[in-house]
This record gives sequence, structure tokens and C-alpha cells, in this order.
Amino acid sequence: MLRLFALLVVLAAPVWAVEPHEMLDDPALEARARVLSMGLRCPVCRNESIDESSATLAADLRVVLRERLAVGDSDAQAVDYLVARYGEFILLRPDTSGANRVLWAAGPLLFLSALFIGWRTVRRRPEPVVESLSAAEQAKLDKILRN
Repeated sequence: MLRLFALLVVLAAPVWAVEPHEMLDDPALEARARVLSMGLRCPVCRNESIDESSATLAADLRVVLRERLAVGDSDAQAVDYLVARYGEFILLRPDTSGANRVLWAAGPLLFLSALFIGWRTVRRRPEPVVESLSAAEQAKLDKILRN
């Protein structure tokens, strides 16, 4: 069991992408940097934070973030610095204010409109016309069914 755990730890090592040379000496600043970097998207990777990514650009962003914190920026200032350079795409959880409200509301609104259009389409379909058989057709059917 211990060997399996050790193997899993070794295989999961790439998940810990923060390199030792990137870490700050101050544990409080390093903890702040780790929390902030978990909320920032790697521009190279798909939906992976810069804290988890092993991409070169993510490493550069981790270093920049730590430099901003080391010079005394608040968490918001450090994140705003990166957002100013990379846009809101860099945020893993973008704000729900301003123009982003339209984007957040678009999915549910489109889903509800699709449901409404589907409901109207089904309701407007004409009833199928059911014609009864003529006497000659009924006689043929009865003959076929008897055989």
C-alpha cells in the first residue's frame, strides 16, 4: 500500500508546477501568491491555473505575481496588474459585473428560448388526419386477416 502511495506521489509530481526557485522566502507572501495563482488561468493551457501549469509562460506569470507581492502590492493590485496585460481571460472565475453579465446570462437565456421554441413547434403541429377505410378496403383487410 505504501509503495502504491509513493508511486502516485511520483506520478502526480507534475501537478506541483511551482519550482523551488520561484518561491518567496516569506511564508505569508508565498501563501498569498499560491492562493492568487490558483485563481489565474494559464494563457497557454486550457482551464489550468498558473499554479498547476508547467508551461513556460505560466512560470513567468508566477514570477511576476510574486514580484508584485514582494514590492508591496495588495492581492487586488497584483491581480489587476496581470488582468491589465492579459485581459479578463486570465481569471479562472471572471467577475459577474458590467458586460460580463450578458455573457453569464446568455447560456440560460438561450436554453430557455430553445425550450420555448420547441414547445411552440410541438404545439403548432397539425393533428394527423385519420381517414376511415372504405367498405371495399375494409373487406380486403378482413380477407387478409382471415388468411
